[in-house]
Amino acid sequence: MLKTFLCFCFVSISVFAKSPIFVGIAGGTGSGKTTLAEKIHEKFPGSVLISQDSYYKDRSYLSFAEREKINFDHPDSLEFSLLRKHLIDLKNGDPIEQPTYSFHLHAREKQTTWIEPANIVIVEGILLFATDEVRDLFDIKIFVETDDDVRVLRRIERDMKERSRDFNSVKEQYLNTVKPMHTAFVEPSKKYADIVILEGGRNLVAIDLIVSKLKDSI
Repeated sequence: MLKTFLCFCFVSISVFAKSPIFVGIAGGTGSGKTTLAEKIHEKFPGSVLISQDSYYKDRSYLSFAEREKINFDHPDSLEFSLLRKHLIDLKNGDPIEQPTYSFHLHAREKQTTWIEPANIVIVEGILLFATDEVRDLFDIKIFVETDDDVRVLRRIERDMKERSRDFNSVKEQYLNTVKPMHTAFVEPSKKYADIVILEGGRNLVAIDLIVSKLKDSI
């Protein structure tokens, strides 16, 4: 059964016809939020896609062993103040230099990414709605909900393939920080969403509806 909650609270979006539309996409690890964000981004050439993960705090002053112990699933691990500043800059028509984060080193890299303003700015990340520091900047808030077993399997596969992790380290991190932080911060933030959809980028019906509404708005 396709369970697509389309609480389209888009009445006020027409106000932003000549201003950037900010779309926030949140959800648990492995939920499919990144795939959803990428699919929407592909439909709008010239739109901007920003990852919350780029804004992990710079902890390069710590040793690698110390950085490995950081709880990266807690809101305090992210520099939301910088993300807020950058989103406001884009809303005001100013370019930004987005940080580049290395998951292999658990630290920011020296190079940044230059991002120009756009009509549609899409931001994705697990904790976007967990803090009002950035939550209230989004015109559309989408929460992606996916079965917990599916999410953890996706997490294991991704971290082992893309982030140079072994199974035991992924398992320990999931049990010690990822799962507890999901329960404490990510899942409760769903109440702030305008739209809750299942399966993220695999929910083609929801994607079509979101894209259609965005096209009407711009």
